[in-house]
Amino acid sequence: MNYLLFDSDVRANLLPFTHTRPVADIRCGIMTMRERWEKLLQHTTATFTQQHLQPIFGSSSDSDAIYINGAVFGTPHMCDFIARMTEGTVLTGGGVVIAARVAAGDRRIDEFNQYLSTLPAVGYEQPVYSLRHTWDIFSLNDTAIRADYNILTAGRDTAAVPEGVTVVGNEHLFIEDGAEVNAGTVINASTGPVYIGKNATILEGVLIRGPLAVCENGVLKMGAKVYGATTIGNGCKVGGEISNVVFFADSNKGHDGYLGNSVIGAWCNLGADTNCSNLKNNYSEVRVWHESSGQEVSTGLTFCGLMMGDHSKCGINTMFNTGTVVGAFSNIYGGGFPPKRIDSFVWGGSDGFVLHRFEKAIETAERMMSRRNKSLCAEELSAYKHLYEQVKND
Repeated sequence: MNYLLFDSDVRANLLPFTHTRPVADIRCGIMTMRERWEKLLQHTTATFTQQHLQPIFGSSSDSDAIYINGAVFGTPHMCDFIARMTEGTVLTGGGVVIAARVAAGDRRIDEFNQYLSTLPAVGYEQPVYSLRHTWDIFSLNDTAIRADYNILTAGRDTAAVPEGVTVVGNEHLFIEDGAEVNAGTVINASTGPVYIGKNATILEGVLIRGPLAVCENGVLKMGAKVYGATTIGNGCKVGGEISNVVFFADSNKGHDGYLGNSVIGAWCNLGADTNCSNLKNNYSEVRVWHESSGQEVSTGLTFCGLMMGDHSKCGINTMFNTGTVVGAFSNIYGGGFPPKRIDSFVWGGSDGFVLHRFEKAIETAERMMSRRNKSLCAEELSAYKHLYEQVKND
């Protein structure tokens, strides 16, 4: 059986993160949505996404297959239910399509979603969690970390706690082999599970309050203060004060400064003493820019900080206002507060922004990636050029 993770219409609500990835490759919890499904299914998955992104992931199958909504948080019970689906059926629950066993044919992703709405649905009666908005990524991170912790650690033994490390709630701490936790670290896992991944590094004097995930090759810098529910994605290097933040992968916040109730994409860099506000002075609901509709929308939240798309950067002492949204491949610098809406592929700050040259933006990305022996493939360059042309023509 082929399993394909597809983008539902919710993709438009998850910009800027879905400019550069399918919904399934968003990280929430310890794992990405895809990693969780593959772990539960014990099977690799293919991708059915937007036309400009599809070449990065290969062609989707048009044979009999099970299509799973990449925005839905998989569970063991849900996987058992999906495995028993018959051809031509659609599984729904929690107000969303969870999965469908159909042939996609030659339909594009938007046509495919319309097609699913015409098919008879089977109801799923258990609770269903899914990503519907960008702020769900940090709002649901607590629930996701707890579920992922149980999935990843079931029947396994943690590595030993090193000497000089203080732990409260040892039964909720899991350290993978190869992880390094240095003396002076204080871990409170009584407030939520703490997962320290393979080859992750916790430097001296770090204060941790769960739930927390430091994924493979992630680093917490000396003296960092980290509150749950926070995820440090693969290869990220993070310092300062952090509260309820999700870092996707290979991003850096290496210095002091506060970041709360935020989502940071891949290959971002936050300059020293970057700070973000996550609470308005009048304690009112935070509104954020909704790129797809071209207007501000209410999050319904009192706490909401920074949403930063892939490959964006900010300079030293940058100050982000409550509910700021930054697109992909942008560079923010200078004094004062930059605006709450910052488009993709722009450079500037509080004095205004200009569209950057595509070649220069890619040059910066390649330079950062080369430090970790990675580079952009031709298919990625083509997808990013597509995004650049959209911004340029708006």
